[in-house]
Amino acid sequence: MNLGRVSSLLKLLITIGIFAGSVCLISGTATAGAKVTVGRNVAASERISIDQIDHSHWNVLLKKYVDQAGNVNYTAWKHSRQDEQQLDAYLAQLSHADSRKRASREAILAFWINAYNAVTIKGILREYPTTSIRNHTARVFGYNIWKDLLLVVGGEAYYLEQIEHEILRKMNEPRIHFAIVCASTSCPKLRNEAYLGQTLDEQLADNARDFFAKSGNFRYDPSSRRFHVSSILSWFAEDFGKDQAAQLRAIAPHLPTPATQQAARTNAVRISYLDYDWGLNDQATVRSARR
Repeated sequence: MNLGRVSSLLKLLITIGIFAGSVCLISGTATAGAKVTVGRNVAASERISIDQIDHSHWNVLLKKYVDQAGNVNYTAWKHSRQDEQQLDAYLAQLSHADSRKRASREAILAFWINAYNAVTIKGILREYPTTSIRNHTARVFGYNIWKDLLLVVGGEAYYLEQIEHEILRKMNEPRIHFAIVCASTSCPKLRNEAYLGQTLDEQLADNARDFFAKSGNFRYDPSSRRFHVSSILSWFAEDFGKDQAAQLRAIAPHLPTPATQQAARTNAVRISYLDYDWGLNDQATVRSARR
C-alpha cells in the first residue's frame, strides 16, 4: 500500500471516529473524553464540615439492597426510580462537604469510603445489567468508570481512582483496602451500613477479620509454610509496610487463627497471591450459581 492510500485511510478512520463520538455524545452514551458528573455544585456559603455530613440516607439504601454477604440487589435497585433518586440525593449531599473546614480524621475517612462506594454503585446502576465493572474500564478509548465518573465535592470534581490513591491511601490507614468496594466478587464485603466517624475503627477491624476469614482471600498451607493471599495485598503492599516482614505484622491481628497470626508475626512464611475474581457482586448472579 502506497503512502497516499495510507494517508487517505487514516483520514477516513479519523472521520468515522469523530462521527461515532458525536453520535454517542448526542445519545448520552459516555465516550472517550466524555465525563459523567454526579452530585452538584454547591455555593461556598452552603458548604459544611465533613463532620456535619449526614450518611443516614446511604445507610437506609445499603440496608435495603445489600445482604449480609455484601452482594447487591442491583435488579431491584435499578427498577426503583425512587431509590435511584435517593442515591442521587445522597451524592448531592456529599457535595456540600468542604475539605478546608475542620473535621475529625475518622469522619474524613468515613466520608471518602462512603463516597467511593456510593459512586461505584451509581456507576454500576448506570450500566446495569452488566457482569463486571471491568466491562466499563476502557484503557485507551471509551468510558472508564474509574476515571470518567466524577463526584463534585466542595466545588471540585473527584474520580474514583483519585479518591482511592490521592485521598484515602494518603491517610495511612491500610484497612481502607478492606472497606472500599469495586463491585467485584474478590473485593472486600460491601457492608450493609454506612461508615461513621464514631464507629469507624470498629467497622474497619470487623472488615479486616471478615476479609481474611474467607478462603477466597486467605489460605494457609502449614506443610509448605505458605500464605495464599488476595492480590489486594500485592497491589497495595507498600500501604501495609516497607517489606514483607512489616506487611505480615500489619495483617497478623486480623488473621483467623493463632497459628496464622504467629506465622505472620515471625515472618515465617512464603507468600503467593490468589487470582482476582472481577465478577459483579450481584445477588442475581449468586442465586443463579446456587441453583
